[in-house]
Amino acid sequence: MKVHMLLFASLCLLLCFEPPVDSVSIHLNRTRQDATPEIPLDMFDNSVDDMYFGCKKEMMERVNSLYSKERYTPVFADVWNKAADCAEEKLKQKEDAALTKDHLQAICVYTSNYSLFYKKLNDAVRTKGESYGSSFPFHSLHFLLTSAIQILNNNYECHTTYRRNNIRFSGQINQIIRFGFFASSSYKPDLEEFGHQTCFKIKTCSGAYLKNYSVFVSEAEVLIPPYEMFKITGKIAGKNKIQKLGLKSCNSLYVLESVGCKSTLNCKAALK
Repeated sequence: MKVHMLLFASLCLLLCFEPPVDSVSIHLNRTRQDATPEIPLDMFDNSVDDMYFGCKKEMMERVNSLYSKERYTPVFADVWNKAADCAEEKLKQKEDAALTKDHLQAICVYTSNYSLFYKKLNDAVRTKGESYGSSFPFHSLHFLLTSAIQILNNNYECHTTYRRNNIRFSGQINQIIRFGFFASSSYKPDLEEFGHQTCFKIKTCSGAYLKNYSVFVSEAEVLIPPYEMFKITGKIAGKNKIQKLGLKSCNSLYVLESVGCKSTLNCKAALK
């Protein structure tokens, strides 16, 4: 099985990795400016970055058997069950034949604010790569979200999107990074309620527009998978300079351009 995994991973990198990349690894040290922690942008190498290239059928079988018990755990069962009505409603509006009710329910879980579950999911996705295939608690949800993203953008159409938050980040021009989790972004540059400290203008080619499947349709969400890599092509400080680019009230702006994908855990859970 390990041979198969290596073959699939190699194919994945050939198809979704676009060299050359002058990758710079920045360690997770923290610096302080004005008493505000600054988080380094990085590749987040311990991310759960499976893209299921070559093993979607096998992983779906595991989601319906081995990993189905995850839906009954205390951390997941409540939010999954509460998303059932949302999924039924979205099923009536479905435009994409390949999306199942489970795909839609996963999108409802992620895009709702119920118990801030998306934060629990993303904390695990960003940091629990070593436990993937064993004690990682969200194999089924990770697969369903990833599969939904790939169905909704099966032509790798590129989108220009925006992301805002209230965290200070550090990164360098030409550095290669990943978000390392399911990163929400929007076609809209003016969703100021999501933050002012750091803004991102993103060209994503693996992210997918969630259409009317999101709980909050008005946000025009484009969801970026953990495995997509970006090159920092611009770094701008100062609200006045940034406002000229169409983004209001941003203290700093990073411009990111997709440079492919890196999936170090490709098919690990499906083919072990």
